[in-house]
Amino acid sequence: MATQNAGKAAELERLLQGIAGGVQSLAGLSGVFLPPEGDRSYAENALVKARALYAVVGVPAIGDDSGLEVDALDGAPGIRSARFAGEEAGDAENNALLLSRLRGVEPERRTARFRCVLAMVSANGDLVVEGTCEGVILHAPRGRAGFGYDPLFLPAGESRTFAELPEGEKDRLSHRGRAAAALRASIERTRA
Repeated sequence: MATQNAGKAAELERLLQGIAGGVQSLAGLSGVFLPPEGDRSYAENALVKARALYAVVGVPAIGDDSGLEVDALDGAPGIRSARFAGEEAGDAENNALLLSRLRGVEPERRTARFRCVLAMVSANGDLVVEGTCEGVILHAPRGRAGFGYDPLFLPAGESRTFAELPEGEKDRLSHRGRAAAALRASIERTRA
């Protein structure tokens, strides 16, 4: 997996179990350098990461790019979700900036979605899939699990944020879980 985000790596490892003999993130590899993310598309970023990893390891490689799209902010932070508050910003800074930008926005206008694109590069070519999860942004964080914007995101039809849901429930509902399910289905179709 072409990711340096420990939270994403853990989720993807769970979600992709059984697809391959083993799944390994960049944390266990040396000499792999991912190019910086661009601002054009999630798919482009995911493919660039997967291709960079595939060029070094020579086995099927998966890249991920995902983001939070808030309707009241015209889709921001979007593709820049991890860098919303700056290149070196962490989850706390990104969440604080999001809440600041949404100050005074009524609850019914705080609709948002998480979007995830997974790209797999292998000798058989490239495969790109997407998953989304609709919800709303709360006025204050809730929960201690998850990462990123999880404490602020309440999925549609749920009473608990992503940061309050057990892993299995979050995996079933999340954008990354839906993208992983689409990837799994595509791989299984090509094997049949």
